[in-house]
Amino acid sequence: MGRRQNDSELGRCAILSLLFMGTISCCMVYVCLSVVFNRPTRIATVSSVSDVVEYGGQEESECCRGIEHLELWGDAVKWGSDFKVSSSEDCCMACKSMCGGEDGPCFCDSWVYCGDKEACGPRFGECWLKKQKEALDPDRRDSGDKVMWTSGLVFGKGKGIFGLKTEYGVIHIKLFPDCAPHSVSYILEMLQLRHFGGCQFYRAESRGNFWDSEGNHIENAPFGPPFAVIQGTLEAIGSSFKDIPTETCPTIRRGSVAWVGSGPEFFISLANHNEWKKAYTVFGSVLPEDMEIVELIAQLPTKPEVWSNINVSVLEKPVAFQFQKIKTSLGNLK
Repeated sequence: MGRRQNDSELGRCAILSLLFMGTISCCMVYVCLSVVFNRPTRIATVSSVSDVVEYGGQEESECCRGIEHLELWGDAVKWGSDFKVSSSEDCCMACKSMCGGEDGPCFCDSWVYCGDKEACGPRFGECWLKKQKEALDPDRRDSGDKVMWTSGLVFGKGKGIFGLKTEYGVIHIKLFPDCAPHSVSYILEMLQLRHFGGCQFYRAESRGNFWDSEGNHIENAPFGPPFAVIQGTLEAIGSSFKDIPTETCPTIRRGSVAWVGSGPEFFISLANHNEWKKAYTVFGSVLPEDMEIVELIAQLPTKPEVWSNINVSVLEKPVAFQFQKIKTSLGNLK
């Protein structure tokens, strides 16, 4: 014979029910974000970070990050033996402060900080500010667990831009090394390769009638499909790829270039996707004048496929691309 629940038992049941419903809701959000980009052989992971600010036409977290156990070389513009700071972020900001305003050049484009008190000894706190001969090919002196230095890059206006060369034109992308240093490091490695077989766009979905030409969502319109993205892979045949750690995940804006999960799958967004809740690591942004090439690719003939119960549009003919160094300054994007 069962017994009637008293008030306290009913209260506990109600709380447990609410917790269960909340857990289910969170799981559904995670699943929906994952399957939007999930091909059968890839599973996208998502995470999030908080506050964002405007950075070079792209919403970015206020950040100044580097890579631990890496020592960059280069001509010193400020000697660390005479300049000590309390953190790698302070060292990075000191380098950024040497950029001459919105339109001026950056007299510092790389920094090296010694932040391991035990390993650094008397050199603890040293901040070396440097200038590279080639921004997209920084001089790496040493790396590995035994290296006591943390290093990072700073790309000023018109610098840190590379191209994805397609048959429809070159898509120029501004990199964000201060917010996604590991991602940018991988891109810089790819730029040194001579062969790019396998790098391609294979999925293309237009803005449809859901987003306007500036990427703003139309009121009361659905959020897809189509999802206003082109998606591809940044892994060349024969090259080795290691998962990229989650880095800064700002809100996806029109022109954002971001990883699907830990890569090497990536996408370029044609719209502002506030509904994706800062779920993807953004490592660059397409120059505004090149978005017409992205739009053109999104309009190419496609065939329907279903990925994890989500309708997607796959290109009938994938669009191959090659990496291209941009040696001259392009001033339209900071």
